[in-house]
Amino acid sequence: MPSLLIVDDEPNIRKSLEGALGREGYDVDGAASLGEARAALRETYDFVLLDVWLPDGSGLDLLEEIRAQAPETEVLMMSGHATIDAAVRATRLGAYDFLEKPVSLERLLVLLRNAGRAAALEAENRRLRASWSRSIVGDAPAVRRLLEEIALAGPSGARVLIQGEHGTGKELVARALHDASPRRGRPFVAVNCSAIPEELIESELFGHERGAFTGATQARRGRFEEAHGGTLFLDEVGDLSPRAQTKLLRVLQEGEFQRVGGNRTIRVDVRVIAATNRSLIDRTRNDPFREDLYFRLAVVPIATPPLRERAEDIPLLVEHFAASLAGESGGRPKRFTVEALRLLSRHPFPGNVRELRNLVERLLIMTPSGSIGPEHVRAVLPREDRAPDAANGLRLGDLVQRFERAQIEAALDACGGNVTQAASRLGLERSHLYKKMRKLGWKAEP
Repeated sequence: MPSLLIVDDEPNIRKSLEGALGREGYDVDGAASLGEARAALRETYDFVLLDVWLPDGSGLDLLEEIRAQAPETEVLMMSGHATIDAAVRATRLGAYDFLEKPVSLERLLVLLRNAGRAAALEAENRRLRASWSRSIVGDAPAVRRLLEEIALAGPSGARVLIQGEHGTGKELVARALHDASPRRGRPFVAVNCSAIPEELIESELFGHERGAFTGATQARRGRFEEAHGGTLFLDEVGDLSPRAQTKLLRVLQEGEFQRVGGNRTIRVDVRVIAATNRSLIDRTRNDPFREDLYFRLAVVPIATPPLRERAEDIPLLVEHFAASLAGESGGRPKRFTVEALRLLSRHPFPGNVRELRNLVERLLIMTPSGSIGPEHVRAVLPREDRAPDAANGLRLGDLVQRFERAQIEAALDACGGNVTQAASRLGLERSHLYKKMRKLGWKAEP
């Protein structure tokens, strides 16, 4: 519900506008003077309808203060003694529009709707300018399964918990869920909970009023308010502090909250999609993550597959990244040879798709010729046997797979790619080697 403050010294005007706008769905407060208005504006409003002439001063002075302290608040000026100079000054100070008294309710409602749309569009443009979006690329069974889950869960409106390793595209999945939902025309707001200091996370999510803490010189809307009507994506939700978890749980249960330092209850309509690289159900047993919050978030759990489980997609991803990076730089995409793609497909990529993208970008920059061959790939791939520290943090199963992959690759290289000879060299049946390569997600050459 959008909030609105009417500042006018005439009780009849305040009363009639409060009643009419309240019936139109606005949360309306009134103030009869600059002093009352300044007291009310300790909390932030979406709109202020402000008279120019007030008993204790000029509304234009208050307009200037609002623009400095709460720039996201839209101000509509009104006056029964309008002059061109006053209207021009109000516009220069940042007023959305200027109305003559008596105020036409029909015109006022149109202006409020237009101002709300303009503010939402500006907020969305800021978010789009700061983000990059890419489609989900791949044809592996794990990717097709993921797309089916998105198609089913997206339109439902249910909360989704996306679980997967770093670099597996959890935000892409969240955006795809948003695009597949009835909320796709509304804001999609992403928050990385692990990147925000614990003492600021509440302000980031729920906003704050001016003076709520040291440095809060302006009131600010939180991410929940920015996402009203749309989707809020909470990445790395497992890193939230116990206090923030409690406030998040209340929003999910009640759909309302208060800004830091504020007393006014704010209601929002937001679909929450969360993501984590940890097992939250395990954390409810061993770490301080609330079990009731987990079950609120994980109505539909979705897993993003690591790249090693979809290695057959690596050539497709390399082509996609090469084309998109060339488009960004204005250059022509370079060609990867078959042998270069084969080498890339054998690499385990513990950093997943993000690591692959970075490696493709490095190859495009550091290779002067138009063709990228195996010698260029070998020059940038990490040497497993010289980088024992890279194994830190991997599971035993991943280390075994990495060792097996390295041994098979070495045997194939020694045998010129001949699988029969490589199997013999490894002491395996040819069919057994093929089976093991498929298990490793390795598309063997016939």
